[in-house]
Amino acid sequence: MAFNILLTIFLCVFCLQANAALNTSFDAYYSYLWGGDHFSINPNEPRFNLNSITPLVSAGFRSKSDYGSGLFHVKMKLPSNTSGGIVPNFYLTALPDGESASKPHCEVDFEFLGSTGKVQTNVYNYESGHREQTFNLWFYIDNIPVRVFKNNVPGVSYPNQPMHIEASIWNADWAGTVDWSKAPFFMHYSGFGFYACPGNNMEVCSYDHLFWNRYKELTAVEKQKMANYRKKYMTYEYCAQSTTKMMECAYNNV
Repeated sequence: MAFNILLTIFLCVFCLQANAALNTSFDAYYSYLWGGDHFSINPNEPRFNLNSITPLVSAGFRSKSDYGSGLFHVKMKLPSNTSGGIVPNFYLTALPDGESASKPHCEVDFEFLGSTGKVQTNVYNYESGHREQTFNLWFYIDNIPVRVFKNNVPGVSYPNQPMHIEASIWNADWAGTVDWSKAPFFMHYSGFGFYACPGNNMEVCSYDHLFWNRYKELTAVEKQKMANYRKKYMTYEYCAQSTTKMMECAYNNV
């Protein structure tokens, strides 16, 4: 069974400046990272597929620009032939192309873990992350926030560098053993777009006159929805572990 996911990320530097992605064709805003011959792109709408056939054949793409803040959304349909070890994903990252993920950088990521039926989220605050929260996947979700990482609390300045969009399908040993007899694994992306502040000037990206400033704080109803969701579906929380708990844990998700 394939899961259909609508993923929306709000990246806020206190407030935001908007630049809308009006041309939704792939080539207008994105480029291949690797595996260009494993893309299938619909030229008439924002829809394309990535596939992974062997441990050495996968695919990934990134946005052409970096953004200091914004609202990013995408629809993702996970592979129907599930297997351990296959990790489709979507994230925002400041890591330069080709550099090790252990290098200090800002990042927000969503990784779908093989055949486990789980999605793992993580945040890097100019270090190597280790802020994992893991959730069981759900069949339908409508305007329910699942995670908040506050950037206006003591000791947290986030993000402090612009990030670009990346997405890929690849295999990872830590996500299980891949059954390659089920290949190819197809990942479908559609409905992708954004309102964002391009460039490297983080101060410019903090202007406070745009419509999505309301997302700086969840409403009481949204907080209750998130609390109910997390109680039912969350299976791992870094803030609940003494070895990974960090200073922002006292402020987030409340």
